[in-house]
Amino acid sequence: MSGIDDVISAFDVYRYKYFKIPLVTKWLIDELRYRDGYVRVSFDLGNTFTTINVSGGVIDIDGFSYYLDFLAEVLRSERVYILRNGKYGDVAFFRDGTYYKLYPIAMYGAPTIEISGIKMHRIVGTTPWEDASKKIHGLGVEKGSKVLDICTGLGYTAIHSLYRGGKVVTIEKDRNVLDIAKYNPWSQKLGDIPILLGDAYVLLDDLPRGFFDIVVHDPPRMARAGELYSLDFYKKIYKVLNNRGRLYHYVGNPGYKGGKDIIKGVARRLKSAGFRVRIVRDMMSIYAFKI
Repeated sequence: MSGIDDVISAFDVYRYKYFKIPLVTKWLIDELRYRDGYVRVSFDLGNTFTTINVSGGVIDIDGFSYYLDFLAEVLRSERVYILRNGKYGDVAFFRDGTYYKLYPIAMYGAPTIEISGIKMHRIVGTTPWEDASKKIHGLGVEKGSKVLDICTGLGYTAIHSLYRGGKVVTIEKDRNVLDIAKYNPWSQKLGDIPILLGDAYVLLDDLPRGFFDIVVHDPPRMARAGELYSLDFYKKIYKVLNNRGRLYHYVGNPGYKGGKDIIKGVARRLKSAGFRVRIVRDMMSIYAFKI
């Protein structure tokens, strides 16, 4: 196998497409309701900016008027909203027994995704975008690095790997997560990254041995995806890495209030799979190296 394109040719590849629709948060509406005249504003969570006219507590978007006092009353701070055709609605849905929503961290900035009340990114003392950048920086992704990103989510680690010149392929099991990502402006570059839609536990068996330079593994909590924390799965990761391969594994700290040290158990299993490990407590993560 010579490159990523050769590898993915054997799989059904999901192609992400961003829905470019005006988005707002309650914070933005609260800001605008006290303004009058021309204001520079972003309707894609800070990716791009435009100038609009605020007049009499009303703004116009794509020929439709929106009353700011009304929106300020009905919008909630923990949601991202679409404004379209004079109506509003949040980026959220209940599907397959699970509730998904795009969760804003600030008026402008990359949001996280919340799944049945659990936020999928670190947001205390950092932002999802900054956290993803730090993870990839620590791995030393560089131009030409072949990167396997497991558990795409909103795509932030995959996108940062791409920005650093990596040749990236990512795996996501939950299509509902990708449906949320279609509305997220910060996920747009996923359109340049092949996504393998399926169970990573199964798909890794079909990936070539020793092909990847780097694996980024950022799974859901152990309670939701215990197999992705197993010794057997770590052996699969070991197999697809080349002889100088590196792994970043986000673990989190579930169970810490009960005195459990989940990260130690993960480190022990990674060592059993053949890795040399380095625990990074402040990131609740492990860097592992194939030996």
